[in-house]
Amino acid sequence: MADKIRILVVDDIVETRENLAKLIGFEPDMMIVASADGGKQAVEFAKRERPDVILMDINMPDMDGITATEIIANTVPESPVIMMSIQGEQDYLRRSMLAGAREFLVKPFSADELVNAIRHVHEIEKVKRQRYQQAAPSQQQPSLTSVLQPDRGRIITFFSPKGGVGRTTISTNLAVALHQSTGKPVVLVDGSLPFGDIAVILNMSPKAKTIADLVGSFDQVDAEVLESVLVQHSTGIKVLLAPPTPEAAELITGANIKKILETLREHYAFVVVDTWPSFQEQVLTMLDVADVILTLMTLEITSLKNVRVFMEIAEKLGYDEQKVQLVANRNDSSGGIKASDVEASLARKIPHTIVSDGRALVLAVNRGVPFVISHRDSQVAKDIFTLADKLSGASTTAAAGTATLQKAAPRQGLRLFGGAR
Repeated sequence: MADKIRILVVDDIVETRENLAKLIGFEPDMMIVASADGGKQAVEFAKRERPDVILMDINMPDMDGITATEIIANTVPESPVIMMSIQGEQDYLRRSMLAGAREFLVKPFSADELVNAIRHVHEIEKVKRQRYQQAAPSQQQPSLTSVLQPDRGRIITFFSPKGGVGRTTISTNLAVALHQSTGKPVVLVDGSLPFGDIAVILNMSPKAKTIADLVGSFDQVDAEVLESVLVQHSTGIKVLLAPPTPEAAELITGANIKKILETLREHYAFVVVDTWPSFQEQVLTMLDVADVILTLMTLEITSLKNVRVFMEIAEKLGYDEQKVQLVANRNDSSGGIKASDVEASLARKIPHTIVSDGRALVLAVNRGVPFVISHRDSQVAKDIFTLADKLSGASTTAAAGTATLQKAAPRQGLRLFGGAR
């Protein structure tokens, strides 16, 4: 009984509540702990029962589901809400997600859709709780290692809880841009272990060595061993490729990943890591050891929904705003949500933006050449170099230098800089 998913059903129609109870009753790992006929009662029951999942109708007479969800998200955040509605319009979906709902089901939905949504939302919440418990003892001294090792390399991990947002393309081009703009050694790690695509994007040999070549010898991994499996690319960066098959990826543990990344950071100024949309041990390890997590998203409701979940997990893990930074990709795409609405929903600023340039990206991928080289003058390439400057500290240093000169001789400085442009 203790292992069952405890569910609160909220709907003002008796027949709907009964039908949901019948569907859930067929699942041995689920149980209904309470049923509410309106939003006010839902808030009361949520506070009392602390359910694992709440099924919430959107249109109810006393208090609508969106208002109730907003209250529950603030008072009982450990009880995620799945919104239900006969209205499938984007506006309803957008308002629900902005209020804090985790999923949105359009009535009528199948038993499989219902059960899968409940299990998915519950699993995400379990991961949050487990990772928070594991991370809690180490949160007392979060920045100790960075204080003791100021000269170590910087690990920049790309993550997105939703696929198809351009994560691998952006991470690959950022690695090249960092090397070109700083002249420092950069290594790109294809941490998308099951289905890594960096080898394809960079047009690398299918016979090249990969991280799978280290299986069986992770205990002996040192800088020399790692160098033997890194592949030199014509752009000047080095690459640690993903395994050739998903089966090989299963042989690599989080502990293996941690050892590899910590060894690389001792010898490279920047370690850029690609991941995949998952909360598996290997991915969570890549996030834990990162100095910066670039959370890539597009300004779409499905992307926003998943990023919201990840931001909650990141908060539980003690990741601050300097570690987790949002990146809005395809920022100029028409039809997307306004960036200001996204920032208001997540209560976080979006410090980095990248424009959309499908033509340049497709040509670059087909040629196997990063677009920061093949289309260096394009706006998308300029955005990547801007991001590289921010991460390397170049833009901060330049701004500080400019401010110092202007303070010393404001009038002459202004003429001097005007002429230099």
